[in-house]
Amino acid sequence: MSGPRILIDTCVLYPTVMREVVLGVAATGAFEPIWSARILEEWARAAIKLGPEGEAQARAEIALLRAHWPKAERPAAPGLAARLWLPDADDIHVLAVAVDAGADMIMTLNAKDFPRGTLAEEGLERVDPDSYLMQLWPEHDIAIRAVSERVLNTAQQMSGRDWDMRGLLKKARLPRLAKALTQ
Repeated sequence: MSGPRILIDTCVLYPTVMREVVLGVAATGAFEPIWSARILEEWARAAIKLGPEGEAQARAEIALLRAHWPKAERPAAPGLAARLWLPDADDIHVLAVAVDAGADMIMTLNAKDFPRGTLAEEGLERVDPDSYLMQLWPEHDIAIRAVSERVLNTAQQMSGRDWDMRGLLKKARLPRLAKALTQ
């Protein structure tokens, strides 16, 4: 892969539509995704809120993710984590894995928990999915459009709802991408 290496935080992997768009774009070679076993476990635990079937579905999706992206999962870096600081100590493991894996960025929706200055000290940027996809848009619009159409079709089939692109992506917290795709 020639694109940047991006650690994907739990809040991007779960919910489904955001994950499918982000990783669908990664599959085109636009960037290399990275995560840890702990990040995947956080996703499975978050899905418990949907009930026992939510956790089971998340674990099945995680197994598929691991099979499709065998090099994305990186080990914890406890020695490194011991020297790092973030406003929320529970997020230090994310930063440690990103630094240890040589990531260029952390993709998250939790801006306050990943201050840009702190990340810059470790040679990292913070990006949110919507803004990052819009950075890619000028050079990857055809691929992003194809991925988004696939995700929309899957969402319609699985939910039985007649989603439109703008509504689905706005609900998935990708409003700028929704606008770009529907202009």
